[in-house]
Amino acid sequence: MLKKPEVLSPAGNMEKLEYAVAYGADAVYIGGRDFSLRSKASNFSVNDIKRAVQITHKAGRKLYVALNIFARDSDLKKLDRYAADLANAGVDAVIVADPGVLATVKKVAPDLRIHISTQANVTNAAAAEFWAAQGASRVVLARELSAREIADITQNTSIEAEVFVHGAMCISYSGRCLISKFLADRDGNRGDCAHSCRWKYYLVEEKRPGQYHKIQEDDKGTYFFNSKDLALIGYIPELMQCGLDSLKIEGRMKSTHYVAAVTKIYRQAVDRYFSDPENYEPDPEWFEEIEKVSHRKYSTGFFLGNKGEEILDFARYEKSHDFAGLVDGYDAENGLATVSVRNKLSKPGPIEILGPDTLVKDYYISKMVSLEGVTKLEQIEVSHAGFKVGIPSPEPWPKFAILRRRVTS
Repeated sequence: MLKKPEVLSPAGNMEKLEYAVAYGADAVYIGGRDFSLRSKASNFSVNDIKRAVQITHKAGRKLYVALNIFARDSDLKKLDRYAADLANAGVDAVIVADPGVLATVKKVAPDLRIHISTQANVTNAAAAEFWAAQGASRVVLARELSAREIADITQNTSIEAEVFVHGAMCISYSGRCLISKFLADRDGNRGDCAHSCRWKYYLVEEKRPGQYHKIQEDDKGTYFFNSKDLALIGYIPELMQCGLDSLKIEGRMKSTHYVAAVTKIYRQAVDRYFSDPENYEPDPEWFEEIEKVSHRKYSTGFFLGNKGEEILDFARYEKSHDFAGLVDGYDAENGLATVSVRNKLSKPGPIEILGPDTLVKDYYISKMVSLEGVTKLEQIEVSHAGFKVGIPSPEPWPKFAILRRRVTS
C-alpha cells in the first residue's frame, strides 16, 4: 500500500514557521537557543517553542526540535532542564545525533519521541534497527544513499525513515565537518559553522610559497570544497515508492520566501502523486519555482546512484527573482493592500504575488503610498527594506502572500 510521507519544512524563526504551515507543511523543524546545529539562525526560546507548538497543533501539524549537536559534558549539564521543558511544551519529537543526548532525553522525558539526525549517518537497515532498539522512533537517513538503498532500508526495518529532498548539501560525510573548526575556530558540529567550504581556495606547492594555483575555475573563482544544492522535485514517484515517512526540506537559515515557495511545490507534488499515481505528471511550474529562490546549481545528489560527480559546484548563489515583501494586511478604508518591504520594491513593477493557493504573474503596481510616519499615504516610486507601503486593491490580497520581482542583470 502506498504510504503518503509528510512534507517537513524548516523554520529559523516564528515568521518562517507560520509561512511553512500556511504553505502546506505537515511538520516543521526548528532549533532552540542551545543544542542545535544552526546557532546563527534566530532560533526559538522556550516560550517561543510553546507558542510554536500552539501554532502547529492548532493547524493539525507537528513540531520537531533539533538537539543535534555532538555534545560535550558541559552541554549535557544543561540538557536535563531543557529536555523537560520541551516535553512539557508538547513538542512532537526531538532530532538527536549524539548517543549521550539520546540517553539524557530518554531519562528526563521518556515519552518524548526521538528522531535520529542525518549526522548519525544511518546507511543500512541494521543501523536503523539499532537506533530503534535504543528507543528512537525515526531515522533521518544519510544523504549519501541511493533510492535503491533507501528502499532496502525501509523494507527491512520497522522504524520510520526520513530523507532530505531539497536544499544545501555539505561536502563532508553526512555533514560532519571539521574545516570550520580548523580555519575559524567555529565548530560546525556544535552549531557554529562558518561555512568555510564556501570560501575561495588556491593550491600552493610547499617549495613555491606565494605561487597560487587555481584547481578548476569559472569566471567567479574556484570552490573545490563547495557543493551543489539538492533538488528531487523531479523524482516524486521514486521517492514515494521508497516507502518513506517524511520528505525533509533543508533551510533553517534560508528566507521566508524560500520556505514558502519550496514547501508549496513539494506539498502539491506529494498530493498529486498520492491522489493518482498512474496518471501523475509533474507541473512545469514547480521547476520554474525552484529557480526563483536563492540557490546553488541543483543536483540529485546520490539519489540516482551516481558517484557524486554532480556534487562540486564552481558557482555562487543564483536566483531568477528577489524576495520583495510580505503582504501583512488590508486597509479597507483606503483600499490598500499593506506590504512589509524586505528588498527594493518599485513602481510600476512588474511583480509576482505568490500565495499558498495562488500565483499572480506580471502584476503592475499603478500606485504605491508610504505607510510610514508623517509621509503616510504620500505617493512614492520606490521603497526599501524595513518600510511599509500600501498598494491599491479593491479586495484583500491572499493571507501570507509574498511579493517578488524578477532579477535584472
